[in-house]
Amino acid sequence: MKTKKENLKGMKKSELEKKLAILRENARVIKFKAEGSKSKNVKEFSTLKKDIARILTEINKKNE
Repeated sequence: MKTKKENLKGMKKSELEKKLAILRENARVIKFKAEGSKSKNVKEFSTLKKDIARILTEINKKNE
């Protein structure tokens, strides 16, 4: 867990925004795929949401 936080802190704002866009797209795909059939990894969507929140937190810290 610490390595994820340290990696996010070392990234530039533009890199964080690119990663955020990728994670949001993945979350959208998983969300719509889950409606049609059961997902093999049920925790995948919740971990994506947490990663998105972590990135948004770092972006907001860089804006201050």
